[in-house]
Amino acid sequence: MLVRDAMSTVILTVGPAHTLRQAAALMSARRVGAAVVLDPDAGGIGILTERDILNSVGLGQNPDTERTHAHTTTDVVFAAPTWTLEEAAGAMAHGGFRHLVVLDHGEVAGIVSVRDIIRCWAPAREPAPAL
Repeated sequence: MLVRDAMSTVILTVGPAHTLRQAAALMSARRVGAAVVLDPDAGGIGILTERDILNSVGLGQNPDTERTHAHTTTDVVFAAPTWTLEEAAGAMAHGGFRHLVVLDHGEVAGIVSVRDIIRCWAPAREPAPAL
């Protein structure tokens, strides 16, 4: 199975000037663990994860004043839609992260998470037998 079969194509994007609270509210509303940060001034495409927000709050920083650009990972590992899920899982395990931005011809095409891969690999849940 390929990354294109597992990735989400509806992507949450935020800008570098969003506050962490704004980003967290958007991520919560969309029920996603990461947002793509589009910042042409800082190299283009970055990623902000729930862990980045948690780390900031854990340090006592104010989520109403902290901006996403200060917490965005810009050294992003990108996947291609034609990667196998094994390749994507290997990149995640090697890099210690849970999300990959998927690029197709230089454009953001989706995002794939560990959860997406598990859904593809795990057998469908069977309903519990009635007692």
